[in-house]
Amino acid sequence: MPSAAETPCQLRVVTPTLEIECFRWGNENARPILMLHGWPDCALTWRPLAESLAADGWCVYAPSLRGFGSTRFLDPQRQRSGQLSALARDAFELIEALNIQASLPVIGHDWGARAAYILSCLWPERVRACIAFSVGWGTNQPDQPLSIAQASSYWYHWFMHTARGRDAVHLHRRELTRFLWSQWSPGWRFSEAEFEGAAAFFENPDWADVVIHSYTHRWAGAQGDPTYDFLEARLVNPPLIEVPTLMVHGDDDRVTAPSSSENRESLFANTYRRVLLPGSGHFPQREFPVQVASLVRQFLADHC
Repeated sequence: MPSAAETPCQLRVVTPTLEIECFRWGNENARPILMLHGWPDCALTWRPLAESLAADGWCVYAPSLRGFGSTRFLDPQRQRSGQLSALARDAFELIEALNIQASLPVIGHDWGARAAYILSCLWPERVRACIAFSVGWGTNQPDQPLSIAQASSYWYHWFMHTARGRDAVHLHRRELTRFLWSQWSPGWRFSEAEFEGAAAFFENPDWADVVIHSYTHRWAGAQGDPTYDFLEARLVNPPLIEVPTLMVHGDDDRVTAPSSSENRESLFANTYRRVLLPGSGHFPQREFPVQVASLVRQFLADHC
């Protein structure tokens, strides 16, 4: 029979904005840690790492982000925004709803990494350490310079600005995801079970709207939810992150180039470590779970 560290408990957590599906590994009285998944992926991307940390005595919380799994908006009229400040605010509201009093480490991948960075700089009192995968801090501005190679890798961003691209997200989400996984991590041979396990989380009725808004708003192609205007104003110029931070980037990431996370040290006012993971594409936590667990466990031991 699987141990408690291996079998997640599925929670329903109500915040001011969402009813969040949240998976928990480990003893609920243990030290808490929050893990935020990316796109196109799901909360169970963290299973190997969560099992490892739960065995070390952590209580791991991994929510399904807005638009994923069975997470639902409380207000049917609320804009299905995917803007990054909203994702960070959701994480803050989840921490509050879970009644976590002490600061905690936050781990994020892709969308979740961006949310973890924002949570760390806007609510540093709630974050003990930040661990980000595959995305560097300070790369979210609509007017940021992009190399031709990076702009080409972001083709799906521009695709979603078209009717054809929006139709693809609505009608062909599995086909799109399978293509992106293969393109972004060319050395990864994911199993059909692994793919289908993630794709099941994309059946949320808000998934397509949240995804399309995220990538159009990011490049000033869509209006944001006014609820988050005050947060957006604080993010016009990337604020300093004042908590210890580990950034892990696959050296064969074919969507966010490893060069995009270089030379970010000036944006951190505390310990900052960047690690390139040899042979990994965009999903290090799935592709190299043992190496990732070792990096994370050591960083937590040093800073938490």
